[in-house]
Amino acid sequence: MTVARRASLAVGHIDNNWDRADGYGIVIKVVYCFRKRAGISDEDFDRYWRDVHGRMGARIPGLRRLVQSRAVRVPDDPRQPDFDGVAELWFEDEAALVRARASEEWKQSTQDETNFLDPSSTRYAVTEERTLFQG
Repeated sequence: MTVARRASLAVGHIDNNWDRADGYGIVIKVVYCFRKRAGISDEDFDRYWRDVHGRMGARIPGLRRLVQSRAVRVPDDPRQPDFDGVAELWFEDEAALVRARASEEWKQSTQDETNFLDPSSTRYAVTEERTLFQG
């Protein structure tokens, strides 16, 4: 990003050249937010989500990128996280997402969720990512 473009963004101008991370247009991203299931420690939750469920999810056909973001509890922060984790699944387009949802790998991943998260806490959105600033 040029200095002029960065300066333009810093003063409140929106970057109209937004695109997906690789620079080739829009990416479809599924975003899940959730809390861990009752009775599982933070360490066991993190290990299972990363080492078992994460590997399972990485096998979903058509998946371009899988990101797990684990909540961090900051000392003295007056606002604690609403969720324990956020997962982002990136797809080329809506058709790729539809094909992925129909796959056996997606079904297995969905069935596995109760091993580490509280299904009643799950929030979900299909999004188009828009990068407004990248330093």
